[in-house]
Amino acid sequence: MTPPHAHPPALLVAITVAALLPAVVGCSGWLPWTASDKSKKNAELYGPTANQRIEQLAADAKQAKAAGASHGVDFTRQLAEQLLTEHDARVRCEIVTTAGEFDTASALAICKGALQDPDERVRMRACDVWRKRGGSEAVQLLANRYRADRELDVRLRAIRMLGELENDGAIPVLAEALEDPDPAVQYRAVAALKQVSGRDLGNDVNAWREWAANPGDAEPWSIAEAWRKLF
Repeated sequence: MTPPHAHPPALLVAITVAALLPAVVGCSGWLPWTASDKSKKNAELYGPTANQRIEQLAADAKQAKAAGASHGVDFTRQLAEQLLTEHDARVRCEIVTTAGEFDTASALAICKGALQDPDERVRMRACDVWRKRGGSEAVQLLANRYRADRELDVRLRAIRMLGELENDGAIPVLAEALEDPDPAVQYRAVAALKQVSGRDLGNDVNAWREWAANPGDAEPWSIAEAWRKLF
């Protein structure tokens, strides 16, 4: 006879569950707490998941684009309303990206407002969107975001997007970034100035400071010039 203490408690529990499982399945056909049923109940209680909202957003955007300009106005107005109530930063990022693809008053308001979103991921996405929108307004808004944001990643993203705009209007703020005490900001400003100017003065911050002080007085840069410096 096996002593009562021969089976550890965990083993006894496993044996008991194994014994009861066939009876439960036989009576109900399957366990009453399946994953699919749980997902359905969660959807009923809490609404669509973040991934589902993102998928729906993409589908609605595609439909709005195909339907014409008037539908775009209505769609972006709905986007603005959704943005105000959306608690998930990932979904807000997708809302901002989608708004950037439309040229309406509501879309513009979304792209501007997202630069001040409480989540840095959304602010960074807004920087990306303004790089795509381009123009002097993009330069001004990205410059303001660099100057005002407290998160280093956002400031670096704003500088990077200023460089990718390749707009001379960005030179003053990039020159300002060369004076930033953070070396990462200085390095990103140098990279951005290379894009804006079409020059390559290397990574010497002082050389770029000198150039940025009087960019119009500098001699035209060429590939031949770069090769001469090498030899």
